[in-house]
Amino acid sequence: MTTASIKQPTAPASHGWRVLSHSADYALRAVLYLAQREGTGLIPANEMAEALGVPQRYLGKVLNTLAHAGTLASTRGPRGGFRLTRPADQLPLAEVIAPFNAIGEPLQCLLHHRPCSKVEPCAAHDGWQNIANEMRDFFQGITVGALLRNGGSARV
Repeated sequence: MTTASIKQPTAPASHGWRVLSHSADYALRAVLYLAQREGTGLIPANEMAEALGVPQRYLGKVLNTLAHAGTLASTRGPRGGFRLTRPADQLPLAEVIAPFNAIGEPLQCLLHHRPCSKVEPCAAHDGWQNIANEMRDFFQGITVGALLRNGGSARV
């Protein structure tokens, strides 16, 4: 049997390894997009949705959540849009993600595809929690500006 005939197993999309929820991912991508355009005025949601390849209605809800959290400023109307409320170098990734993800908490149990906690831990819980703590430290310790300087614009 040749290696070309061996089909590699793939996990269903819903069970893939996700560090962030879809909403947190969209939020981070939108904030990076806005940070790249700092000082150019308000950026309309439809422009961001098209540039990022995400559904406009979904992104609109994400952007409004960030505005209510104080991360973004928004203006309605034909000349409206969104902008960061402060410089990208003063905006930790944790603040962008927090309205959508409990930072430092795994999205699902590593072994059972369900929420996992100290009350109902799985066999991998302690090790998985250590990784989640490192992720929390990363998101709290790096700013949007630092991420852009380190190549964060490649995905935006």
